[in-house]
Amino acid sequence: MPRSIEAQLADLRARSLLRKLREIDSPQQPEIEIGGKQIVNFSSNDYLGFANAPFLREAAKAAIDDFGVGSGASRLVCGTLAPHVALERKLAEFKRSEAALSFSSGYATAIGTICALVSREDIIILDKLAHASLIDGAKLSGATIRVFPHNHVGKLESHLRWAKSNAPDARVLVATESVFSMDGDRAPLKEIVEIKKRYGALLLLDEAHAVGVIGENGRGLADKRGVTADVDIQMGTLSKALGVSGGYVCGSKTLIDLLVNRARSFIYSTAPPPAIAATALTALKFLMSTKGENQRMSLWKNVKQLFAEMPESLAPNPPLQSAIVPVILAEEQTALAAAQWLLEKGFLVPAIRYPTVAKGTARLRITISAAHTPEQISTLCDALRKLPARTHDE
Repeated sequence: MPRSIEAQLADLRARSLLRKLREIDSPQQPEIEIGGKQIVNFSSNDYLGFANAPFLREAAKAAIDDFGVGSGASRLVCGTLAPHVALERKLAEFKRSEAALSFSSGYATAIGTICALVSREDIIILDKLAHASLIDGAKLSGATIRVFPHNHVGKLESHLRWAKSNAPDARVLVATESVFSMDGDRAPLKEIVEIKKRYGALLLLDEAHAVGVIGENGRGLADKRGVTADVDIQMGTLSKALGVSGGYVCGSKTLIDLLVNRARSFIYSTAPPPAIAATALTALKFLMSTKGENQRMSLWKNVKQLFAEMPESLAPNPPLQSAIVPVILAEEQTALAAAQWLLEKGFLVPAIRYPTVAKGTARLRITISAAHTPEQISTLCDALRKLPARTHDE
């Protein structure tokens, strides 16, 4: 007989892999309310503290007054409203590209873009730690998939050499992240660009965790490394440093024209609410201003404080890569126990487990915001020093 749903859930529970939703009774901010208790939030990707920023709340209200709540239809039917167009123009300017296209989510962005670009006759080469959305897009495309060990440019080149030799007429797409979502480390981007150019491949770079964090005005790692012109597809989200929701792709006008016609997650989805697009535009303009750059500098000040004060035995190596700080605890139950202990002490630091990360690499994932206070960071570090021995000595 087929397994029952109850049996599947029991199996997840037995392996400490069962997830449950957690209700939060306040806006996203450094201090949140859970079950009537005030908790310091070190789990959010709201790197610049924009998610509940007054200037963005006002922008959203004004946009609702002007454009209403819903978009009414997909973008190709009648859902392309003025805020969508204005946002995409500003995104292209921000990422120094010819054009941009926005999607309802980062996941929809990856799925739609990859499946529009590659098919059964083509090859996609992924970093082993690439985000699930990139992996799922690759699988759905039907393309031949090759995976290289994390940030291993030698193996990437080996796969590209194989592709050139065995499928000379195939379109070859390399897909990686600039900042990896669970480890917080950076891709060796200049080396990857050099290799992909040598073999005539396309490069899709997911800048989700770099935008707003790295580079001048938070333009991302491609801009920081000076290789923007050589990155064919820059992908990102509006839901992390920009504090809103949605995803986007920046690239050539030809690329965007293709996605409008071939990206199914774009074509067959109702357009995002116009107020979301208008609010994201306001966030982007702020990020590109002097005040926005000062906010980014505040984020890095907080990141540096965390690295300076957290227990050496728990600190990642190398440090100062991003606003994501993993504390590797190996076993799922160990990570769950540590997260629960910290929650009881007043800190929300999630336990990240398989399949989000590999087996044996369960961890706490600390994320830092520009809106955290020095006192909040210091008290977290003090709590980390007092973690029960069983949570980090196994």
